[in-house]
Amino acid sequence: GYGLIRISSTLNPHPPNLMFPIIILALWGILMTSSICLRQTDLKALIAYSSVSHMGLVAAAIIVQTPWGLTGAMTLMVAHGLTSSALFALANTNYERTHTRTLLLVRGLQLAFPLMSTWWLLTNLTNMAMPPTINLLSELFIISTLFNWSTPTIIITGMGTLITATYSLYMFLMTQRGSISTQFQLLPPTHTREHLNLTLHLLPLGLLIMKPALVSGLFT
Repeated sequence: GYGLIRISSTLNPHPPNLMFPIIILALWGILMTSSICLRQTDLKALIAYSSVSHMGLVAAAIIVQTPWGLTGAMTLMVAHGLTSSALFALANTNYERTHTRTLLLVRGLQLAFPLMSTWWLLTNLTNMAMPPTINLLSELFIISTLFNWSTPTIIITGMGTLITATYSLYMFLMTQRGSISTQFQLLPPTHTREHLNLTLHLLPLGLLIMKPALVSGLFT
């Protein structure tokens, strides 16, 4: 994202014929990678494709080269950096105990790790831009920027937001709800360091909404 900001600023003002196809590819990538998430059976692959989908929003906002677009891109990079890292930490916590990343095999973990299930819920809600997190703030900036650039982009960004909410809930339900497999009856408990790790991911996301200028720079 930093490289895109540095390179795109050297091409300002953009020729329209150069800007249009790149933004269309970025928006198309949002739909494609989000749709791939709905078909994933590997937990870490699902989280990785989620990051690719969010980077499509970042790339499109940067290329438009407006103050709101750059603000939204910067904020989303920080927000999703913390969110994605927390999701990978949660996936690794599951893998250390179940030794599998297949979604169909790790169902019902809420019964074994109720506190960890709370972290899963909060992180997935953050991933789908739950208010009042800075994830929502950044996506609103980006969607407004793209809508101002071209009105039909609201269809693609709206569908991308809907699919993001769908696969985030799908990820939570597949890992936490349902009946736990009989092969996972004796699972080691979670540790304080793991809960501290997740607290240090989600607490900044909750506090940054009080002063988003720390990451956006728009209101300074």
